[in-house]
Amino acid sequence: MSALKLKKGSTSHSAYNLRPTFSDTVEKHTLAVLVENEPGVLARVIGLFAGRGYNIESLTVAEVDHQGHLSRITIVTKGTPQVIEQIKAQLGRIVSAHEVHDLTVEGPSVERELAMFKVSGQGEKRVEALRLADIFRANVVDSTLESFVFEITGAPEKIDAFADLMRPLGLNEVARTGVAALSRGD
Repeated sequence: MSALKLKKGSTSHSAYNLRPTFSDTVEKHTLAVLVENEPGVLARVIGLFAGRGYNIESLTVAEVDHQGHLSRITIVTKGTPQVIEQIKAQLGRIVSAHEVHDLTVEGPSVERELAMFKVSGQGEKRVEALRLADIFRANVVDSTLESFVFEITGAPEKIDAFADLMRPLGLNEVARTGVAALSRGD
């Protein structure tokens, strides 16, 4: 109790609410940013992250409106809720940015990624790699006597699980596109 007989943070409507309003929980968020397709925009977005020490887990960019010269940047990042809010606010301040959406909080969304895996092996390991590829619905896009190149699409977790299973079978190389995401519904 303080001298005024008020408990710290006794009510959220008190002028004396001293409870911290921030969270230490690190969350993963998928952000979709619609920007003008012009030189330097991507560098400004990446510079915003690098300048403040934020990490980008996945980044995909493509022109989505040829006539309007608009590109969509999809960014997957991690941070506390305060950091994510700061990132969204700063992205919104970039002159070339038209829209900033946090697909993680705006409702259900669909995320997909494309990956290619080169797996080398002979004998039983080769047969097992083909069995696993069939289970994961991965396509064989190239084959030699020593290796396969598999193509797989799906949620990032599915790609990670496929990679974990292919490692002991002779996984040599991985190429991933990064996450492409859209909100569901209207």
